[in-house]
Amino acid sequence: MDGLVTLEYVSRLQVVSGKGGTGKTTVAAALALALATEGKRALLVEVEGRQGIAQLFETEALPYGERKIAVAPGGGEVYALAIDPELALLDYLQMFYKMGGAGRALKKLGAIDFATTIAPGLRDVLLTGKACEAVRRKEKNGRFTYDYVVMDAPPTGRITRFLNVNDEVAGLAKIGPIHNQAQAVMRVIKSPETAVHLVTLLEEMPVQETVDGIAELRGARLPVGRVIVNMVRPTVLDAADLEFMETASRPAIARALSGTGLGGARRGGGADRLVMPLLEQAGEYAERHALEHEQRTVLQELGLPLHELPLLAEGMDLAGLYELATELRQQGIS
Repeated sequence: MDGLVTLEYVSRLQVVSGKGGTGKTTVAAALALALATEGKRALLVEVEGRQGIAQLFETEALPYGERKIAVAPGGGEVYALAIDPELALLDYLQMFYKMGGAGRALKKLGAIDFATTIAPGLRDVLLTGKACEAVRRKEKNGRFTYDYVVMDAPPTGRITRFLNVNDEVAGLAKIGPIHNQAQAVMRVIKSPETAVHLVTLLEEMPVQETVDGIAELRGARLPVGRVIVNMVRPTVLDAADLEFMETASRPAIARALSGTGLGGARRGGGADRLVMPLLEQAGEYAERHALEHEQRTVLQELGLPLHELPLLAEGMDLAGLYELATELRQQGIS
């Protein structure tokens, strides 16, 4: 069994991060669909309160509760959960201190909102804890409730601190249920059960942030999974085409255009007018192609599995999401 299959077999918590604007929410949703194929069940978790998942799946805003939002090929199911920190804190108080009624009273007084706002670390503890609870949860027959939990996580610049927050909490609270809960969460996050994937574009800033993010994750001993390049533009000109555009004379290009019938029959005059715009476009394409090749090389040097998802010409809709899921499965993520 090769390394790629092994990674996905053991990694039940799939964390998806990336620089803003790279489409990490879209990739997380497509990943959940890909993993749920062939009868599996995946939970897609949102932690930033943007309701991006609901928009992608063209459904109403997600409540604080797990709800089925899609059926994957082969009969699999995708559920979604938008975690609300305040309600997660109520769950926490009930679970460890049996304070359900008192917790609701505190919420009415604004104490819970105050706690989650004044202590951003507490907010991250609640978010990661709720996701890890879904990873560990089992049915009465002993089977895991979800085969996979996919988290649409905070951006790359914040992901290491977000995932590592329970380590800090466990160090501050030396004993008691808070310490035990924090340790239990970190046992999941820092184990082979978890894989942290970073989404990027073939552009300099997103690639550099990906390189820095992976270095931080590795420094914190968090399990790095894959790099997923999103919105890759199609190849229009191959190496031979680019070389021809760079070396061919202007009259030769005009004659080639005339030979195709472009420009009419007036001694190539119309073709001549097309040459300069065509050369300008070719030059822009060659420059972008060289930049993308350079950035792809940087990503390959990270030594991680690298996947590429196409830029969808028609824009992103539900059909496009299924198309990206199919692409991920064909590239070995299943």
